[in-house]
Amino acid sequence: MSDPFFQPPAGTDLPRYAGVPSFMRLPYLPPDHPRRAEVDIGLFGMPWDGATSNRPGARHGPRGLRDASTMIREMNRHTGQEPFKAARVADLGDIAMSPVDQDQALDAAQSFVAELLGQDIRPFMVGGDHLCTLAVLRELRAARGAPFGLILLDSHTDLYPAYFGGKTLTHGNPFRQGIEEGCLDPTRTVMIGMRGTSYNNEDFQYGHDRGVRIIPIEECMERGWQSTLQVAREVVGDGPTYASFDIDFIDPAFAPGTGTPEVGGPTSYQAIQCVRALRGLNLIGADLVEVAPPFDTGGITAWLGASVMFEMLCAMQPDG
Repeated sequence: MSDPFFQPPAGTDLPRYAGVPSFMRLPYLPPDHPRRAEVDIGLFGMPWDGATSNRPGARHGPRGLRDASTMIREMNRHTGQEPFKAARVADLGDIAMSPVDQDQALDAAQSFVAELLGQDIRPFMVGGDHLCTLAVLRELRAARGAPFGLILLDSHTDLYPAYFGGKTLTHGNPFRQGIEEGCLDPTRTVMIGMRGTSYNNEDFQYGHDRGVRIIPIEECMERGWQSTLQVAREVVGDGPTYASFDIDFIDPAFAPGTGTPEVGGPTSYQAIQCVRALRGLNLIGADLVEVAPPFDTGGITAWLGASVMFEMLCAMQPDG
């Protein structure tokens, strides 16, 4: 599987602050590149936050994460994995999404994802706000012809109905919409880390009524993270599963650069443990969303996000 073309340059050969940044210094392959169809896992950006309900800024997430991810090296010291040797991974660029037209933005995103799936490339989306995930879920559902499972690491369920009289999709409802459209199997959906104040209990009630397993932060802390992720593994089983990681899953003491922070979350180390626990599952795609560099402090959120991305890539490996 190892192919020198898909190996990032080492920092001993090219300084990490030099060169044009790509995700993890991997090769950048635009749509017309002759080797694009060889990719196993495609990293791509959705620089869009047109569904943000309060503090925008996640549109700058892909660029911030590319810069931060130049610090990623080749080996996962804990697991011994070398993900860039085990699979052909590349940066496939950003999707041109209108900042003022939600329909155009989502249509463009879906067309992009559909092309990747048509080439048997597993999608790894970097947002952008959490509504970006819906575009990926829709195309995975179309390609597979059946709903699939979900593991969500987030401080919010994103199961609310559309805002403002039921007409507007936001980053608060991609998974409700995904269930309603038949993308997600609610009985194989688990949501971990929910906390903070709320408008009401409608999102939890919606999930409970449809069989979604919601594990709020209090239960996570009482169980411990290893037990919590074991529950998640039991919920999704061996079937096809999508993994979505909202950076606000992590306590804002460690990840302040996000639009809707919630205190009382896991540490950066605990979050990494959660991602490592996904190894061996049948992951058909993944994302990292809601990194908002304008609210970051010293780039720590972007660096943590890049580290989560690397761990997620390891969890997606065929030898996992």
